[in-house]
Amino acid sequence: MQANSYLPDFVSHPGATLAEILEELKLGPKEFAVRTGKPEKTISKILNATSAITPDMAVLFEDVLKIPANFWLERQKKYDIFLARKKREEQIEAELEWGSNFPYAEMARLGWITTTRKKKEKLENIYDYFSISSKAAFDAYYFQQKVPVSFRISLSNAKKPYAMAAWLRRGELQAEELSAPPFDKSTLKSLLPELKKIMANHPSNFFKKIQEVCLKAGVKVVYTPCLPGASVHGSTRWVKDTPLVQLSARYKQNDIFWFTFFHEIGHILLHGKKFVSMENVDYDDEEELKEKEADKFAVELTFSEAEEKEVLSKKPLFVEDIEKFAKKFGTHPAMIIGRFHFKKLLPYSLGREFIQSINLSE
Repeated sequence: MQANSYLPDFVSHPGATLAEILEELKLGPKEFAVRTGKPEKTISKILNATSAITPDMAVLFEDVLKIPANFWLERQKKYDIFLARKKREEQIEAELEWGSNFPYAEMARLGWITTTRKKKEKLENIYDYFSISSKAAFDAYYFQQKVPVSFRISLSNAKKPYAMAAWLRRGELQAEELSAPPFDKSTLKSLLPELKKIMANHPSNFFKKIQEVCLKAGVKVVYTPCLPGASVHGSTRWVKDTPLVQLSARYKQNDIFWFTFFHEIGHILLHGKKFVSMENVDYDDEEELKEKEADKFAVELTFSEAEEKEVLSKKPLFVEDIEKFAKKFGTHPAMIIGRFHFKKLLPYSLGREFIQSINLSE
């Protein structure tokens, strides 16, 4: 709807105007029907506002009444639009409570959607945010997979489907702001050492760097903070012909961030367009296997099992040992410490200085 557009509270059917003109001309419905060559029943329906004036009727009315056909068609169009908007208002009213499923306040706080306290405005903004027209359209896209080319996984079994959908949609909107060449798998493979080097050095602008490097291969990488209920580290999916890696930097730790990033890159290289990587969604056995394959890919790139065994062969381990091994393997010390903490192979207190806090919102 255009801003400042005038929307009348009521628009009469063109049959009301026709009735007034026929009365002025002292022309009865039956005679008018004969003169236009239309059945009297058809004319009566128009006069009673139960039938529309069609283009061929408008031309015949023009011949008999000397009033341009466009006049009648414009009146009919205004009436039809009025009815459509009235129906739309009724639909919005019926779906007001449905709109409360979305974490609107947090979405507004993050600047994803316009702040408002009015339920109707909230729902209209949600329609606009998702580029949908109704609850039924949302369900068809996110729950029933009616557009499988665009979205190949149903959120119907997700713990917080509406928060997840809002988070995913934000990633799509962010991706639209990035320009990328066509995806090239071999280029992405060749860039893995460069991406690993960024991980090892972990510069302050590391996210911008990995975003720029991935764009060379036609991969879009975006940061989208978590929403309440959408506790997700990352997701990978294809938006049309472009792979999109969406990261939340949940827990704000460098070791978790980098493992998640390479996990998602693994999905792109190993599983292609048909697989959607997403947390908190029920997977079948085949999809679970793909998640494990992506985990293995991330392990090999960040701190392989062979490298892990080599480190563990040296006992006792000191902080300086971790630094030396990290330099030798071309990784970050946090990847070694994080793995050992996760597996409970080292006291949680040892090496915490390597676990760096990250805040991509800044």
